[in-house]
Amino acid sequence: MTAQRRGGFGGPGHGMGSMGGGEKAQNFRATMRTLLGYLSAYKGRLLIVTLFAIGSTIFNIVGPKVLGNATTALFEGVMAQIAGTGGIDFAYIRRILAIMMLLYLTAAAFSYAMGWIMARISTDITYRFRREIALKINRLPLRYFDNTTQGEVLSRLTNDVDTVNQTLSQNLMQLITALITVLGVLGMMLSISWQMTLVALLVIPISLVFVSTVIKRSQVYFREQQDYLGHVNGHVEEMFGGHRVVKAFNGEEQSIATFDGYNGTLYDVAWKSQFLSGLMMPIMGFIGNLGYVAVVVVGGWLTVRNAITVGDIQAFIQYVRSFNHPLAQLANLSNILQQTAAAAERVFEFLAEPEEVDEVANPVRLPSVAGAVEFRHVRFGYNPDEIIIHDLSLQVPPGQKVAIVGPTGAGKTTLVKLLLRYYDVNDGAILIDGTDIREMTRHDLRQNFGMVLQDTWLYNDTIMENIRYGRRDATDEEVIEAAQAAHVDHFIHTLPGGYEMRINEEVSNISQGQMQLLTIARAVLADPKILILDEATSSVDTRTEVLIQRAMDRLMAGRTSFVIAHRLSTIRDADVILVMQDGDIVEQGQHKTLLAKGGLYADLYNSQFAPPMEELLALHDKEMIAAD
Repeated sequence: MTAQRRGGFGGPGHGMGSMGGGEKAQNFRATMRTLLGYLSAYKGRLLIVTLFAIGSTIFNIVGPKVLGNATTALFEGVMAQIAGTGGIDFAYIRRILAIMMLLYLTAAAFSYAMGWIMARISTDITYRFRREIALKINRLPLRYFDNTTQGEVLSRLTNDVDTVNQTLSQNLMQLITALITVLGVLGMMLSISWQMTLVALLVIPISLVFVSTVIKRSQVYFREQQDYLGHVNGHVEEMFGGHRVVKAFNGEEQSIATFDGYNGTLYDVAWKSQFLSGLMMPIMGFIGNLGYVAVVVVGGWLTVRNAITVGDIQAFIQYVRSFNHPLAQLANLSNILQQTAAAAERVFEFLAEPEEVDEVANPVRLPSVAGAVEFRHVRFGYNPDEIIIHDLSLQVPPGQKVAIVGPTGAGKTTLVKLLLRYYDVNDGAILIDGTDIREMTRHDLRQNFGMVLQDTWLYNDTIMENIRYGRRDATDEEVIEAAQAAHVDHFIHTLPGGYEMRINEEVSNISQGQMQLLTIARAVLADPKILILDEATSSVDTRTEVLIQRAMDRLMAGRTSFVIAHRLSTIRDADVILVMQDGDIVEQGQHKTLLAKGGLYADLYNSQFAPPMEELLALHDKEMIAAD
């Protein structure tokens, strides 16, 4: 199922991630060793592949030698026919051709089996990579996602893994075959003539010089290509997710300019890497032809001296071709291995990212949670050098409704992040029912919380399943009860399909208020001990706010609740209101007390000129009575 992100908590910063342009794979050998470590789990199958490769190569390289015998027999038969001393032995030639057909069919069967096994191995490793990345995403701290775009992560999950998959499924088999072919053909060439073999081998040092030069230049661009592919994906994902905002603020030109910058750099490094990679085959072909000419000259000279037969020359020339082709393949594969190393390195870098702080060895598991929360001399900063919460202490009894208000950047949402252990405090402690939350597993801790955010999150599935996300084992009847408690059941029945209506990927087939009510129903179903409401009514109309407020009041009954609100009229009945500024609590008390004090809270409240919530509720009740 495709999950659609609909916002979330803000972070300390948001960037495009590491711009690793201009660098090559930092450690080719270490990356390849790690990749070989993944392959070590398939030793048995790789051994079978190697045996098939040896068999296929042997049958292929024996073919020219056998065909050379047929050529020699045909040549000698023609010469004998001309001399009148004999004729062509067609029966012998037919037997040789039959043997060759059998050899090539067997080689093809081995190649097919080898390809089938390698495809299974590469697909399995790709599956493992993607699974490990998916699991890694859930173990990474929130800080990582605050500084890395979704597209950058997706690029590693798709493009980089696909690059490794292609190499393992296709190129690794070619690499094994090419190596065995080079060794096998070299042996056959030596069996025919060591002199011609020596001439053929003279081209190798020349080839190595060119190959090493090209590899050194192309390695840089392959790394850049993978990096900027991630940047392009990240930008496209960002712009697509916020295309309405882009259009509303006429940001198309800026978006295109940014895209053109990334795409232009990607184009530049991609064509350079492909151009240099493409030079391999022509260079190797040219050098191979030079060696081919030299072999023909030497072979002609040896034939004149009757040192070898015509069939041996024909076979040797074929072997020279067979020898040069895998050499060219190896040269080309060296470039592909550089690209693979760059992609695999990015995957391994992601898998090696620091994870959330390890859980304690013997975590505390509370048998039941009453909901008492305490902040004890908490000190925190997203960066150690920039502390934003200096010394915060607070005690919240079970079942109390706590409202948190203050200007933007005061630290309201940061307080909630610390409570959920998205981040750990620098100093001090946060306790639930007297237990430090760091002594609990994150799973057990978060199981006690329910959240309703301003930026709702729904995914591409039915309304029933979106509500059930609060508690996966809930029955349909329990889901419907939660929807009724959240005042969402009525509008669901007005939708085509009711609870079975599928929310589209853009979540554009229901309104913002309806989305908010669905998330409240999800929280009702979860039945949490502690509730967090973060600006849950700030983006809906006044009448929908009335429904949402009533649903939230029912949801908060008997639960410890933390309510972050800009509309201060919605938190007039809070048991305690915390007024935050610059990371500290500067005022706290009830609504009337804080108004009478005439401090920051009074200034914030009076600046809104908000009508009392009681008037809105009375208006809604009057309309409902009239409708009945």
